Amino acid sequence: MGIVSIITVAVLVLLVAVLAMAIRVVRQYEEGVVLRLGRVQVPRRPGLRLIIPFVDVMHRVSLRIVTMPIQSQGILTRDNVSVDV
Repeated sequence: MGIVSIITVAVLVLLVAVLAMAIRVVRQYEEGVVLRLGRVQVPRRPGLRLIIPFVDVMHRVSLRIVTMPIQSQGILTRDNVSVDV
């Protein structure tokens, strides 16, 4: 094996690593927000998305509805009627 083949293999491994860092999957219930050097770019829709490694940062935002249990409260209206909310 010559030095040229070792360099070729190293470059190929580096390219595969950079490509793996560039691929992002945005799920159906999410949207991706891409920050390019700190500035917001176009929101990314669901699917397979590519970003520029080391320049772009993608944050995934969930669009699912989050429900939280809240205790019921009793209130008194102006006309002295108690209501449970």
